[in-house]
Amino acid sequence: MAEHTGWLIDLYPDETGLMLWLLADAGERLSLRMDFPVTFYAAGDFRLLRQAWRFLQDKGVSLARETRRDLFSGEREVLAITVSRPAALPGLFAELSAAFPALDYYDADVPLPLRFAARTGVGLLGRCQIDSTGNRVAAIEALDSSWELDPAPIPLRVLELSPDVDPALRPPKQVRVRYGRVDYALSLEPFRAFEIALGAVIHQYNPDLLLTDYGDTWLLPKLTFNPNRDLARDVLTRKADSYFAYGQVVYRGSQAHLFGRWHIDRKNAMLFSEYGLEGVLEQARVTGLGAQEMARKSPGAGITAMQMLTALRTGVLVPVVKQQAESVKTLDELIRADKGGMIYQPLIGVHEHVAQIDFASMYPTIMVNFNISPEIKGSALSGATIGSAVEGLIPQTLRPLLEKRLALKRKLSELHPRDCRAKSLKARAAALKWLLVVCFGYLGYKNARFGKIEGHEAVTSISRELLLQAKETAEELGFSVLHMYIDCLFVQKPDCQNAADFASLLAAIEQQTGIPIALEGIYRWVAFLPSKRDRRIPVPNRYFGVLDACPACASVADTGEHGRRDGEIKYRGIELRRHDTPPFVAKVQLAVLQCLAQAATLEQVQEYIPKARESVEQAKRELRAGRVPVEDLVITQRLSREVAAYKSPSPAARAAKQWLEAGKSVAPGQVMKFVFTRGKPGVWAYGCGELDERTVDIGRYVELLNRAAETVIDVLWAKI
Repeated sequence: MAEHTGWLIDLYPDETGLMLWLLADAGERLSLRMDFPVTFYAAGDFRLLRQAWRFLQDKGVSLARETRRDLFSGEREVLAITVSRPAALPGLFAELSAAFPALDYYDADVPLPLRFAARTGVGLLGRCQIDSTGNRVAAIEALDSSWELDPAPIPLRVLELSPDVDPALRPPKQVRVRYGRVDYALSLEPFRAFEIALGAVIHQYNPDLLLTDYGDTWLLPKLTFNPNRDLARDVLTRKADSYFAYGQVVYRGSQAHLFGRWHIDRKNAMLFSEYGLEGVLEQARVTGLGAQEMARKSPGAGITAMQMLTALRTGVLVPVVKQQAESVKTLDELIRADKGGMIYQPLIGVHEHVAQIDFASMYPTIMVNFNISPEIKGSALSGATIGSAVEGLIPQTLRPLLEKRLALKRKLSELHPRDCRAKSLKARAAALKWLLVVCFGYLGYKNARFGKIEGHEAVTSISRELLLQAKETAEELGFSVLHMYIDCLFVQKPDCQNAADFASLLAAIEQQTGIPIALEGIYRWVAFLPSKRDRRIPVPNRYFGVLDACPACASVADTGEHGRRDGEIKYRGIELRRHDTPPFVAKVQLAVLQCLAQAATLEQVQEYIPKARESVEQAKRELRAGRVPVEDLVITQRLSREVAAYKSPSPAARAAKQWLEAGKSVAPGQVMKFVFTRGKPGVWAYGCGELDERTVDIGRYVELLNRAAETVIDVLWAKI
């Protein structure tokens, strides 16, 4: 009997059971096999279940009659179907569900890593001890938890591969190769020589992770050799697709997954730019999904996985499809229930010495503190505690997530910003924040297996009441509330300019609401902007301002610094925040803000306005003289549908049409880059041939520039 300790880095079904890959403490990468029978369940009409029993008797499975718990309907008599090999489950389930579509099915599509974690306590990326006989696992034991604040770092070998240009624009000429202290470029011509050299690197270095740019859509599909560590497996490819998520159509390129090692394409990973590899590893730990899987999935998929894991560990059945519809409501009940979050419109104009105070993870905290879960009975309209002696599935899932993120933020606030640990901890906190951001939406998502709209409505109902309590508390203490938006307030009081001046307010609000609240920053001045269509109408969450130094404000988890730096600019809803603003316009607007931020007081801003206007005029001269790089004029927009479905083609649709004519593929959700030009079709698709710079529509860019400058200057000029 051999004993191994290390990190579980991969698992997948094989012909006998499971294949496990262990990154051992001694440095070996061990492949081990394990018996792992899996069970799924069918429920419904007893006669149909008897027919299903007879149907399955000669399929080589074990059958049993059991009583299991459905989250919504309680105890159910089910047919338990146990398959000795996990690889056989998908085919058997497809056959059974096609033959008996009227039955309810449970646990049939739970990802294998979640089953493994629920049964053994060992999740992917977790440390464990394995006892084995030969290459067969006899026993496995967890040595850590996914909720540890300081998990032992995994000594991953990472091989980075990135072409010198986006292959969608033009053919790359070389690939940059980086691993350890090695950094060099490999020529792609001749390609056979490139493959031999790359294959030698992979064989010699034996990386645990291929971290690529365009590896999913370009590099790995081109390779003729097998980049897997498990050479008995081919690369697992998944087709590109478009789907609707978070209010927009999203395009996800084709995927290339490896066995025995990971592959993550930074350009095809959903939020890699937000939190990097450290964030991906953190999400993989807490969700139970593999790193290369979690990197490509949305945070919503991560929350779903966490709910499944909680269900498996607590004996709750995981339905294959959502079974709960929205309860019937009268029109009056619907109007009262479905109001969303609280928004108190801002007071248009510029205000001095304004504090922004934010509730910490307000919605998830409400869900935990008020025990809001779809199976818990209570009134979603009353705003009262919707509690139960038994903690619901959703709070059980979210509580450790909330606690870990708050602990990370506390630890970050204690570190010097130059501490080598700060970057990693900040990325991990950001990754957990994204999971918490989407958990509320999934409570009411129509396809969420453990979602119910009444729970969603209960959260917003309680949040509205708590925000009103916070407003009343502030006003009782003499503060003016200028704006409220979902989970934050902007408050002002004469002679209150420092963090200490707001401490009593924070303590009073937290005592009243029971929700942690923090001082995000104190603005030297902040401008709340009006609607572009009607300047008399305020617009929520559209503002910009300059913050004073505030050592007690905002942890390093959110700012990267100890508090706010003097003169730091914060903005929401203006051109700088829009993805479709060309870099040239965004840079000029930022330069205007930076110029005005030099003023020590609001009264002094008028002294800097002429200088700000001159910077805009200089930018126009640069534009007209052709000295602005084409890359800075590129506008980015997302296709919302197929090109042929546009009745009045948008600029992005016209650019997509050029791509199609050039023989390139486009799909809904794909991001199109283009430059405005004179004449038809009015745009030049970035990457389609060469741009005749004489055709750039200078007037269009001047208009965009003027609009961006006026957004900032006009409201300040009017105040002064």
